[in-house]
Amino acid sequence: MKNIPLTIEVTYLVSGEKRPVYFASEAGADAALNISADFEKRKINVQDARDVRPAASLDRESFALARHNTNVHTFYGLDFQQQLYEQEISELVMQASGSTRALVFDHTLRSDSAQVRARRNTREPAAIIHNDYTDQSAHQRVVDLLGARQARDVFTKRFAIVNVWRSVAGAVLRSPMACCDATTIAPEDLVASERRAKERVGEIELATWNPAHRWYYYPELANNEALLIKTFDSSTAGIATRTIHTAFDDPFSPETAPPRESIESRLLVFFD
Repeated sequence: MKNIPLTIEVTYLVSGEKRPVYFASEAGADAALNISADFEKRKINVQDARDVRPAASLDRESFALARHNTNVHTFYGLDFQQQLYEQEISELVMQASGSTRALVFDHTLRSDSAQVRARRNTREPAAIIHNDYTDQSAHQRVVDLLGARQARDVFTKRFAIVNVWRSVAGAVLRSPMACCDATTIAPEDLVASERRAKERVGEIELATWNPAHRWYYYPELANNEALLIKTFDSSTAGIATRTIHTAFDDPFSPETAPPRESIESRLLVFFD
């Protein structure tokens, strides 16, 4: 049996005078984190989110677990069933968030095995504490996807960005995802950082150490489960608008545990 909470080591940003720059990796065996900034390792306690009552929610902690069976046969051939999967997760996120429309705009496959990455042409786990969007980059993403005219209409109402994270192999026994309770994050903990990729320059948020942070994870996330992470919300109603998260090494992972293979999908959701 695992002892909960686990004590694990995670990577926080060390504040500096220079703006951090995150260089998005290329898929493949050599895919690795590349960030021009200073970091520090911190030991934290991470609790089993399955024990939280009431269950974690998108509008309180900014993450939630959902039971979700999919009809997708293989995520490595998603092109052939992409429309099916995007319909499935759009319905899932709309139900969990209370939104009325959803637009899936990205899928990223990852593995903590260089062999799997080479064979499947996937990326590495994001083992740095981060949030995917700043206020500026979230708004810019809407413009990029919908165009300036339609974006202006979107900005008159509430919108959000939600990630759907799941295993594409067996249960997640290695490199699971930890999420921070959004109610424990102070605005000054988050540092806007440049994100450079081949196709686009944007922004993400890195995080500095705060002992008030409360961390959670879902042990052995199964194939019929999906982790929902809200990375931006334009709401001003006092609900959670984002959370930080990171992959981590589970000290209880058996040496024979299979590599983590996962997919994260990003959705714009609208509240009409």
